[in-house]
Amino acid sequence: MRRGWSKAALVVPATVFLFAAMLPVAWPAQQVTGELGSPSTTTTVNGKQLPPPPPKFGGLIKPSAADSRPWWPPRVVPPKGAPNVLLIMTDDQGYGVSGTFGGVIPTPALDRIAKAGLRYTQFHSTALCSPTRAALITGRNHHSVGFGVIGELSTGYPGYDSIIGPENATIGKILKENGYATSWFGKNHNTPGFQYSSTAGPFDQWPSGMGFEYFYGFMGGETDQWQPYLFRDHTQVFPWVGKPSYNLTTDLADDAIRYMRDLNASAPDKPFLLYYVPGGSHSPHQPKKEWIEKFKGKFDMGWEKMREEIFANQKRLGVIPSNARLTPWPDDLPKWDSLTAEQRKLYARQAEVFAAYTAYTDYEIGRVIQEVEDMGKLDNTLIIYIDGDNGTSPEGTLSGTYNQLTAYNGITDVPQPLQLLHYEAWGSDKTYPHMAVPWAWAFDTPFKWTKQVASHFGGTRQGMAISWPGHIKDVGGIRTQFHHMIDIAPTILEAAGIQAPDMVNGIKQKPIEGVSMAYTFDQANSNAPSKRDTQYFEMVGNRAIYHDGWIAATTPPSPPWLMGTGKMPDVANGYHWELYNIAEDYSEYNDVAAQQPAKLRELQALFSTEAAKYNVFPMDNSAFARLLTPRPSAVAGKTVFTYTGENSGIPVGNAPSILDRNYTMTANITVPDGGAEGVIATMGGRFGGYALILTHSFNWWLKSDLFKAIGLTLLVLGLLLVWWGKNKGRWKLRFGYALLLIAALGLAAVFATDLFGIGRGRPLFVYNFLDLERFRWRGLSGLGAGKHTIVFDFKYDGPGPAKGGTGVLTVDGKEVDRKTIPHTIPLLMSIDETFDIGIDTRTPVDLTYEVPFRFTGTIDKLNYKLEPEQMTAEEKKAAVEEVARATD
Repeated sequence: MRRGWSKAALVVPATVFLFAAMLPVAWPAQQVTGELGSPSTTTTVNGKQLPPPPPKFGGLIKPSAADSRPWWPPRVVPPKGAPNVLLIMTDDQGYGVSGTFGGVIPTPALDRIAKAGLRYTQFHSTALCSPTRAALITGRNHHSVGFGVIGELSTGYPGYDSIIGPENATIGKILKENGYATSWFGKNHNTPGFQYSSTAGPFDQWPSGMGFEYFYGFMGGETDQWQPYLFRDHTQVFPWVGKPSYNLTTDLADDAIRYMRDLNASAPDKPFLLYYVPGGSHSPHQPKKEWIEKFKGKFDMGWEKMREEIFANQKRLGVIPSNARLTPWPDDLPKWDSLTAEQRKLYARQAEVFAAYTAYTDYEIGRVIQEVEDMGKLDNTLIIYIDGDNGTSPEGTLSGTYNQLTAYNGITDVPQPLQLLHYEAWGSDKTYPHMAVPWAWAFDTPFKWTKQVASHFGGTRQGMAISWPGHIKDVGGIRTQFHHMIDIAPTILEAAGIQAPDMVNGIKQKPIEGVSMAYTFDQANSNAPSKRDTQYFEMVGNRAIYHDGWIAATTPPSPPWLMGTGKMPDVANGYHWELYNIAEDYSEYNDVAAQQPAKLRELQALFSTEAAKYNVFPMDNSAFARLLTPRPSAVAGKTVFTYTGENSGIPVGNAPSILDRNYTMTANITVPDGGAEGVIATMGGRFGGYALILTHSFNWWLKSDLFKAIGLTLLVLGLLLVWWGKNKGRWKLRFGYALLLIAALGLAAVFATDLFGIGRGRPLFVYNFLDLERFRWRGLSGLGAGKHTIVFDFKYDGPGPAKGGTGVLTVDGKEVDRKTIPHTIPLLMSIDETFDIGIDTRTPVDLTYEVPFRFTGTIDKLNYKLEPEQMTAEEKKAAVEEVARATD
């Protein structure tokens, strides 16, 4: 023991710390290990105030260090026995997707958790991505924390502004302040789109600001798995560069495993919360090719027979009651036998790719779980594996699409011949695909409806498994209690012995609205009544209210696969209601509203009470038209944007929007001696967007993979024919020489265009209309050395969305090209691509160049001038209805 120290001397400092730093409460009991003041001492905190006040210095300070006594504040740790927490959730997987809950897609990682723990058969989401995630990480209803709808559709009301306020601390924040290491891998759909800037911030709504110390994942609802919109903490990263086999699904698992190993090496006793939320199986469905091959031919039976197979499996596994009934197939979805052979081929391929993506995602999750075991930490790890954040997605339209951006912009029927051109590439980096609606309905067996529909279990019922060795002894058991996403956070807190705080960073906290599910871990409570007796649901006007075994639900007035293009009734009073006794009718098969009008009225009144309590009002059923809502980004209201030099990674919410309006782009550039080429400005990429560039020399296509393949083929054939022709015939010899000559001329063309810069530096403006059509405005010749001004001016044929217009390309004051186009992108130019100046960081807008295609001149000034958007408030409300017609 150090000089001047004694156990008696430590009593006063300990008392000072215990009473000055914490309010004495009975639960949880504070635990101190070691002698207070020593470097190795740890303590728990009572958690009512986070972070806790700093303890008073308990040592002794004199003029001389020799006469003084040091005192280290204890390190905060969770209560003894607090488990590691691995919180897993997949994306867009309804109740009938996973093999664990009767589906036809194997999910061995989910099986593993179910066999080691419990399966839950009445667990619920909010019916949509970011609202579910907000409820999950806060323990509060989605409207209570500003996520009444996905962030892209946010509006300026407390229940819908996509802002998780400081009064709603997340499970990450609470556990971090109680001594946990906290991390987040995968999808972040809870940072407002208008705050995506990794330079300007603010970062209080990023994972770091929500209590997650490490983040590796993508921003927004979805991303390309081959070239993702990816961040490590606040920095955009590009790990796929130079890695042809890269896929984000594997990369996320790799990084999570690396993180756990690093944490274990640095702090082996520190428990972790690892929030693992990969993008699978949200569109775009992009698994590796070897996974697609595993499912070849597995869906040739069609969606109705698959549904019957899933239903039989579910009964066999006991994950639906024996008396459950399979809800009818809807009249407005086609039956498999009514399809042509080409349609069946295309649609089966879509399901194969979806299944491959689902299985691939589960496999990588399994690697993360296995790493926990390999580190020797599985026995003290609470694993919660939620199969989907909502029902299976119908957003791929009735026929599916090779580019999901078409559906988001109201194009709900891409021509089948164009679809079939992408058959072999479906799921590759050449597509951004989604599947046909009937598959989504079938994957939500045994229920009606799909993702987005909060009124019915097809949109909200999720399979879930929880394991916790030593604490859950009824391994392999099934639990039927009615629960919701908001119940996960309090379950974790109870397992960790940590209470919800009253104050965080000086802000009074709103109460946790969920209830712990930990009581279900005890086998004695396997059939206990649910501790959740009431739960409301609402999304874009569709709504329901559960109470004590009954649920009242509105009938969706328009199916979600019309993407808001259907006629909508008055949101408050125009909806028809249904009523189900789900204690006896698990699948919502038998509507008893006509037989039980008093019960229906009782539940309707209860919904109004709950809606007022949790910020549900005002409801809004305008759906995807809300994409056009102005939001408070750092550039809100700006009509003139000016940039200098190279800038990249500017998010959509901080970029000039050219949608549905007149605009002018002016680029003042300097071309060096020898000429210049490259991207001056671009927004979007392969699947939609625009770019202003100075072109390559003509050999861009000569250097393409296609030309290389043709050239190599000609060379090999020529050599073979020359060899063969010497012995077999003069015409073969001559033909062989001809092929060799063509190959040689091609090679000479490559050298010549490089040497003389033929075609290099020509101004080109490309407008990529959702990979359906590209419009190009071209300069007459390459630009010489010196300063130049390039202007692209577009006059929009509004008012209204998706209209065409006339673009004029001018170089140094001289018009060089004028073109009128029939339509433009109306709502969403990009989801996961950025606005780049002087470089292209993701995928190319035009196939005439390869990224990054950095500009080799100097951008002295780039100016955008935007005129007002040509849509009235009424037109915005009806925008998506018009889109479907205007872009037909």
